[in-house]
Amino acid sequence: MEQDGKQIVERLEAATSLLERTLSWLEERQGALAGEVERISATVEQSRREADLAVKLEATERELAELKAAASQNALHPMRRTLPAASDMLAKHGIGEGPVDVHALDAALAGLSLEQRIAVKTQLLRSGAIA
Repeated sequence: MEQDGKQIVERLEAATSLLERTLSWLEERQGALAGEVERISATVEQSRREADLAVKLEATERELAELKAAASQNALHPMRRTLPAASDMLAKHGIGEGPVDVHALDAALAGLSLEQRIAVKTQLLRSGAIA
């Protein structure tokens, strides 16, 4: 009976050893699988972020192009808004179509600031109203 007890103990030790190796193998495998899942989720998150950034970049580039187009149109005619206002003001002072007397023009523009007078005169020169 003692012999049977030793065999049972040896078999139990062998089974325990095998179970310990299996358990350590399973723990290693679980760690490896968890690492793969983390790497996959990080890749997915990065792809979403890249897509969001691409959308924002596209919107910003579109807005920049619109602003550049608007700026180039304003650069072609920077004083365009000045001419109708200047024409109305000159008409009130009796200065109409045709050649403009410089003294009458100076008198009509007396109420404006220096920058506004320069802008009006520049626009009138461009339009050919004064020579």
